[in-house]
Amino acid sequence: MTEYEQLLNNAYNKIKQVEAKDRFEVPRVESHIEGIRTLIHNFLKIASYLRRNPEHLEKFLQRELAAPSKIDGDRLVLVKKILGKRIEEKIQLYVEKYVTCKECGKPDTELIKEGGFTFIHCLACGAKHSIAKI
Repeated sequence: MTEYEQLLNNAYNKIKQVEAKDRFEVPRVESHIEGIRTLIHNFLKIASYLRRNPEHLEKFLQRELAAPSKIDGDRLVLVKKILGKRIEEKIQLYVEKYVTCKECGKPDTELIKEGGFTFIHCLACGAKHSIAKI
């Protein structure tokens, strides 16, 4: 064995094994009901964490929750009484459909438009899949 290989083996033996943990955790929805409206206070923070356009996420939530909405500063105002748990379920569905790569399961993706189609492109493995329009 050469000196280089011996040094390399020593280096590998000194490396600590790290258990892979899910590093992708969507921030919890901070919401409250005010009259007939539901306010999501950290909406832009969630959209930014997902690296998605806030309008895209808003449109998805409008359709899934059957509630008209508008972005007001950093928050989203839904014109319907909706529990935070239900909003979190819908955001998790959004992550599954529009953020997570179908091949490797990583969240390191971007949405790209080519012609009339929208694709999810994985920056980790390079996979590219078409997605349904919202």
